[in-house]
Amino acid sequence: MAFNVLKSGMLALVQDLGRHGYQHLGVTTGGPMDELAFRWANALLDNPDNSAQIEITFGMFTLEAQAPTSIALTGANLGATLNDRPILPWQTHAIQKGDILQFKQPSHGLRAYLAVKGGFDVAPILGSVATVMRESLGGQTGKGHKLQKGDVLPYTATSKHDQKIVPRIAIPNYDSKDIAVVMGYQFDTFSGLDRARFFGSEFTVTPQSDRMGYRMSGQAINGNKKGIISEGIAYGSVQIPNDGQPIILLRDRQTIGGYPKIGCVTSFSGGLLSQKQPGDTIGFQCVSVDQAERERHLQLARIAQWR
Repeated sequence: MAFNVLKSGMLALVQDLGRHGYQHLGVTTGGPMDELAFRWANALLDNPDNSAQIEITFGMFTLEAQAPTSIALTGANLGATLNDRPILPWQTHAIQKGDILQFKQPSHGLRAYLAVKGGFDVAPILGSVATVMRESLGGQTGKGHKLQKGDVLPYTATSKHDQKIVPRIAIPNYDSKDIAVVMGYQFDTFSGLDRARFFGSEFTVTPQSDRMGYRMSGQAINGNKKGIISEGIAYGSVQIPNDGQPIILLRDRQTIGGYPKIGCVTSFSGGLLSQKQPGDTIGFQCVSVDQAERERHLQLARIAQWR
């Protein structure tokens, strides 16, 4: 009653909604890079919101089912096939014993989410199964390892399957370049020219981007402060280091930092950003806290209503 990993791919991680309540000890939250896609995958299967899933980055990942179940795929289109037959994301699929589920390279987006009916049976560490590799915490082994060939992912077998599809209106547009940013309390330390450059220019995702943070390349933003006393780091914080190139801190971010922050990417836009590949371009869009909260409430209410 498990999936056997036949091919590990570039990066496949066990994730739930994250490890909360330990940042004061230096332990980051982890969790899914694209929270909206993660939540929809569990909703499709009527799983609890926090049920463990697999986050698959860039594909090249292959599993073999050892028992029947029902799965949901959301997030990026990684060219998934079931027994060599193409299947689409943002819907459920029936799985039989011996089925081969394969993910190829991205055709749209970067990260896909694989949920199984009832969730994967993985032991939590500090209340969560979220895998944070740099902290050697969570995941299938409990030590922060990415999934490897030969790993076994247990689940509760079921022959019941309900065909469900996410409404088109709820599926994010991963081609969008607009990344919403709420102004931070250090916003006023940046000149009018730097603010105009930040919100009026396009930036390119660099190859140095990962789950910890996305590094951007574009017109340099030069704040009046070159450093600050280290302080807590919120999800989505947009740090401006000495070279003026923004760094957006995401799920596996450090818990404290000392660079000035021009603002904070919203949770929804952070998910959009996490679907960008190196070389993709984005633009920052200023929104208010009220706008950001309304967007999040809308997305969560849409899932709750659909359930």
